[in-house]
This record gives sequence, structure tokens and C-alpha cells, in this order.
Amino acid sequence: MKKFLQNILLFLVFAAIFYVCGLFIWGSSYTLGQLKPNVNYQIGYSGHSFTRFKEVKKVQDIDILFLGSSHTYRGFDTRIFSKQGFKTFNLGSSSQSHIQTQLLLKRYLDSLSPKQIIYEVYPRSFMIDGVESGLDIISNDRNDRHSLAMAFNLNHIKTYNTLAYGFMRDVFNLNKSFEEKLQRDMDTYVSGGYVERQLQYFKPSAHPELDIELNEAQWDSFLENIALIREQNIEVIFVYAPITPSLYGSYTNNDYFNTLMKSQGRYYNFNEILSMDDSLHFYDSHHLNQKGVDLFNKELLNLLNKK
Repeated sequence: MKKFLQNILLFLVFAAIFYVCGLFIWGSSYTLGQLKPNVNYQIGYSGHSFTRFKEVKKVQDIDILFLGSSHTYRGFDTRIFSKQGFKTFNLGSSSQSHIQTQLLLKRYLDSLSPKQIIYEVYPRSFMIDGVESGLDIISNDRNDRHSLAMAFNLNHIKTYNTLAYGFMRDVFNLNKSFEEKLQRDMDTYVSGGYVERQLQYFKPSAHPELDIELNEAQWDSFLENIALIREQNIEVIFVYAPITPSLYGSYTNNDYFNTLMKSQGRYYNFNEILSMDDSLHFYDSHHLNQKGVDLFNKELLNLLNKK
């Protein structure tokens, strides 16, 4: 019996090594992405995450830290805040859910040591599983124990496989020579984490009605994030960044979401503070163009300065 158990253990160890090595070879191949759907390592894919995570490692002791989804890195222009004397960093990432926000807080909060955090809260960030954003961070930042904790929280085969592949790339330092272009297509990376979009205008469209229904894992992570921030005596402000009025109106229970956010602290819903136009201030249904960003940031600064 003892020998049988030893053989089983040896087999499991061999199988694990074979699996990881095979995964690394398969992930490194030039096979079309659709033929390896459960390994989705895309360094420098979108949102300038690689450049942002590279830059944040050199930043310390800031006034304001911005956290959240693409509405964050496309909505809070660090240059505007700098002109008002604020040292800021924008740590937004594509489709960032609260599970990924928690990873970033644990990884960077101590070194950034912000006096204040602007935490962008978009209903959909509470409704998604977080896999897409998890893959983005695994692919564009160096992985550690926080990456592993995130993978267990997401509990998805694509996340496990991509993380195993990412760890192997980190071990062999394969991303050392990678450089991301600061200007890609219509996007330009601005030092401090902001991404400026070439000016475009959105053509309004109709949206089906949608109920805001929270994912329990995302809500739990959100509450844990708030506790983590407040443990360090950092002020946190929740901001619902502007989306097109047509999209905002398609949510059937905005009052429910507003009440929920207000229960957690200081909260500004700019969809009800500002009057924005679908055609003038956005480049798609839920992202501001630069004209919209300027108006949004000016009003946020007014509120911050009044406080």
C-alpha cells in the first residue's frame, strides 16, 4: 500500500511537471489564438497596461490614486490634476473588476502611499466574472502570490493556465526586452497612467433595458477593498464616471445602485451631476472623449477643492 501511494505521488508530480512544460511550449508557439483558447497571454494587448504597470513601480507618495476599469484610465486625466498641484497615478485597467482592484491594492498601495483614493464604480464591474481583467494583469505585470490568490478567487481554467504560463515567462525573464509603443492606433499613453483617445464623436444608439444584479464575489471583494484602504487611514471617494445618458437610462434600477454606493461612503454619480450629450462628449456608449474628460475632471476637482 505504501509503495502504491508513493507511485501515485510520483505520477502526480511527473504529470504536473509535464503539464506545465507542455503548457509553456504550447503557449509560446505561434499557433493561432483560437486553437489555444485556454491560454490567453497577451502582453501589450490593449489599454497600455504593460507601460502603466512598469511605470507604477517607480512612483511613491502621491496625493490621489485612481482605481477602476477603462473608465478610469480613459476618464481621469493626470495632466489636469497635475496643473492643480496634485501628484496622482492612474491604476485603471481594462474591465478591472473588484477582484483585480484588490490585487493591485495589495501589490502597490504601500509604495504609492496615497492621501486619497478615487475608486471608480461602474455597475458592470460588479456584474462580471473578472476573468478578462485577470488575464490582462497576468500578461502585463510580474506575477506573485497575489496573482495566485486572484486565480483561486476567479477559479477559471483559462486563468490557471495563463498564470502558469506567465510564471514561466517571469522565471526566464522573457518580457525583459518588450517595449510598448506609447502611441497605438488612436490611443496615446500619458505619463501617470492616463490614455488619451484621438477625438471622436459617438453616434447615439438605443440600448435594451438591463437590471443591475451584483456578483456576490465582486461585492465581497469590494467590501474587502474598502476595509483595506481604511485600515491605512486613506480617504476613499466612490465615483460613477459619466456614460452616455441613453445607456445610463437603460439601467432599470439606478436608484438601488446609488443607495448601495452611498451606504459605503462619499459617493458622486456624475451621470446625475453633469448634463452630457451622447454625440458631443463620448466616443462610444460608455467612454468619454477628451472634451467630456475635460468637463468631468473640472467638476470633480471643484468638488474635491470644496471639500
